[in-house]
Amino acid sequence: MLCAQGVAAPLMLSSLVLHLARANLHPGCLKVSDILSCSNIGLEEIPNQLPVTAATLDFNHNRLVRLEEGKFAGLPHLVTLRLAHNQLRTLSPGTFQNASTLHHLDLSSNLLYKVDNHYFQELVEMEELLLFNNHIVRVESHALIGLVNLRKAYLSHNRLTDFPFFSIQEHSHQFLVTLDLSSNRMPKLPLDDIAALPVSVQRGLFLHNNSLICECAMYGMFRQWEQKGYVSVKDYRKEYTCLLYGEPRASVQFLEHAKTWRFFENCTIKLPSLVEMEINVVKVDVGNSALLECQTSLKGPHLIYQWVSPRQEYIALPGNNNTMRMYANGSLEIIAVQMEDAGVYWCMVLDRQQSRNETREVNVTVTQQQHEDEHFNTGFTTLLGCVVSLVLVLMYLYLTPCRCWCRKQAPPATPSPANECSAQSSILTPTPPATTEGPGRKVSNNKHVVFLEPIKEAQNGKPREALTSEHPKLHILRSDADSVTSVFSDTTIVP
Repeated sequence: MLCAQGVAAPLMLSSLVLHLARANLHPGCLKVSDILSCSNIGLEEIPNQLPVTAATLDFNHNRLVRLEEGKFAGLPHLVTLRLAHNQLRTLSPGTFQNASTLHHLDLSSNLLYKVDNHYFQELVEMEELLLFNNHIVRVESHALIGLVNLRKAYLSHNRLTDFPFFSIQEHSHQFLVTLDLSSNRMPKLPLDDIAALPVSVQRGLFLHNNSLICECAMYGMFRQWEQKGYVSVKDYRKEYTCLLYGEPRASVQFLEHAKTWRFFENCTIKLPSLVEMEINVVKVDVGNSALLECQTSLKGPHLIYQWVSPRQEYIALPGNNNTMRMYANGSLEIIAVQMEDAGVYWCMVLDRQQSRNETREVNVTVTQQQHEDEHFNTGFTTLLGCVVSLVLVLMYLYLTPCRCWCRKQAPPATPSPANECSAQSSILTPTPPATTEGPGRKVSNNKHVVFLEPIKEAQNGKPREALTSEHPKLHILRSDADSVTSVFSDTTIVP
C-alpha cells in the first residue's frame, strides 16, 4: 500500500505541473503535437510557462517589446522560434541562454537598430537567421562569428552602410551559402574583403538595390560574377544600379543597358586579390553517372570536403538524398544525371590543423544520349522509304500506258489470239501474248500460265453455259468456240 502510494505521488505531481502549465497559456494559443502557436493574439510578453516538448514556437504578429533573460531555457527540443512582426528594439544579454538547439530564428519585421556581439553567442547550432525589414544600421564585427553552422542569413531591407565581410571566413563559416544584403544603403564595397570570401558565399551574396557609386572595380566584380553565372547576379540584373558621379538622380542599371557601358569603357577591369580558379569540365549523358573529382594541393588525413550544388544545396558525407554520393577522398558521384543537374559545382577543402582551405569549380554539362537521335533518324528513313515505295506502286498502277482498250482502233473482223484483249492476256500475264508473224508460222512456245478455276467441260468438249456467266469476258467469245478453246489450249491453231 505504501509502495503504491509512493509511485502514485510523482505521477500526481507531474499531472499537476502539466495542468498548471496549460493553465498559464494564453487562451488564444494553440498547441498541436510539438508546435505551440500564439500568433496574432496581442501578446505583450512571452508566457512564463512553455511546453517542455515544444520544437516550434510561433509568436509572430504580436506586440512584444522585449525578451527576458533565459525565457527559452529549459526547452531541450526547441528548433524553430518565430518572432516576426513585433516591436522588438533590442535583445538583452542572455536572451537565448540555454537555447543552443535552436536552428531557425525569425526576427524579421521588428524595430532592431543594430546587431550586437552578444545577441547570438549561444546559438552555435543556428542554420537560418532572418533579420530583414528592421532598422539595422550596424552589424558588430563579431556578431556572426559564433554561428559556425550558419547556412543562410537575411539582412535585406535595412539601413546598413557597411558590413563586416572580414568576419566571414571559410574555416569559420564553411556552410554559409546565402548572405542577403540587398536593399540597404551601402555606397562602396570592400572589394578585397569580398574577394577573400569563400566562393560558396560569393555565389549567394546578394547586393542589389544598394546606393552603390559607379566605379571600375565594382563594375568588374559584378561583370565577372555575371560571366560565372552566379545566381545573386543572374536573377537580379535589372536591380543592380549605381550612381554616376555619386548623384542620386543619375542611377543607372549598369548590367542591363548597353548605354551605361560607355561610362566603364576606359576601365581596366582588374580586381585586387581575386585569384582565378581552375575550372574542370565534365560532360555526361542523361541517365549516366558522373564522378566529380575534388582536386586540391592540400595533403593530410585531416582534410574536410564539402560540395555546393548549382541549386545552393550543401552536400557532405555520406551524400544527399540517395541522388549524390560522396567518397572519403572528396569525390562526388551523381548517380543518375538529369538535365536539371547541369551547372557549376563547388568543392571546398578545409585543413583545420593548418587553417588552410581551397575551393575548386567543376562545370557539369548534361547532354541527351546519341542513340536516341539514331533511333529518330532510322525511323524517319524507314517512313520515307515506305512513302516512296507507295508512290512508285501508285505510279505503276495508274500511270502505266495501256496496250489495248485505251487505243481507239477498229476491231478486227475475226477475233484471234493475236489481237484479243482478254483478262487473261493483258491483265493477268506480265508479258504480251504470243503472236503469229505470218502464215504457217507457229505461235511462240513461251507460255505464261495463269491459274484460274478449272473449266468444267461438257461431254462435247465445249465449255458449259455457267462458265460464260461466271466470266463475262468469255461471253464475247461464246459464238466462236474455237477461239475460246484456243485461249485455254496448248495446241497450235492453224488458220
